[in-house]
Amino acid sequence: MRSLQIAGTGMLAQQTNVEVISNNIANMNTTGYKRRRAEFQDLIYETQRRVGSQSSENGTILPAGTQIGLGVKTAAIYRIAEQGSLNQTENRFDLAIRGNGFFQVQLPSGETAYTRDGTFGLSAEGQIVTAEGYLVLPGITIPAAAVDVTINVAGEVLAKLDGQINPQNVGQIQTAIFANEGGLEAIGDNLLLATPASGQAQLAAPGQPGHGQVLQGFLEASNVNVVSEITNLITAQRAYEMNSKVITASDEMLSTLSRMR
Repeated sequence: MRSLQIAGTGMLAQQTNVEVISNNIANMNTTGYKRRRAEFQDLIYETQRRVGSQSSENGTILPAGTQIGLGVKTAAIYRIAEQGSLNQTENRFDLAIRGNGFFQVQLPSGETAYTRDGTFGLSAEGQIVTAEGYLVLPGITIPAAAVDVTINVAGEVLAKLDGQINPQNVGQIQTAIFANEGGLEAIGDNLLLATPASGQAQLAAPGQPGHGQVLQGFLEASNVNVVSEITNLITAQRAYEMNSKVITASDEMLSTLSRMR
């Protein structure tokens, strides 16, 4: 009985759906997190009567065929790149991007990763680093004698030195954009890697065409809508229950057959 297997694929699909939703809810307070959405596709079909085939020697055509679907599969899990709300922190090294773009981070392996999480600080050498201590590219060092640091919307890092009137420009943060942000590979720690699907990073100063502006003293919150996620969770739960009822009904039908004399 195909319905057992078909309903089983439905339960597996809704299990994946619930896992995606639960990950969204778990990261509702994760800085720069972008919610995910599971998408599904129907599986292959078993054709018993092909639509459009001849049904007689006179050339009559079947207006509708007979195809039996074999269930559902997970097609993709998309990342929704909607802007999260910007929360003011007053921390001089907290940065948020208003608009498109990612900060660049150098991993210990030498690879370049990308993030929307602007929770930055200083290393012992005065370099701007992430919460994990990874260098924020292009690698900007704040002088030890700096009494204040300002980062403007164009990403320029201006250090105010004691005894000097004009601040010193010690570097400029560049942001990266991609032709297909959904093609980036998540590796945890709020970091993403470029893939052939995402295309190569296009670098420019914040505020340039296609690139968002940098805001100092702000962090971007997760774009998870809890009300929407709870609604989706209830819908997925109901769908899971309906598939389980199909399995129960199919099992009862098989039991009826086995009791026949």
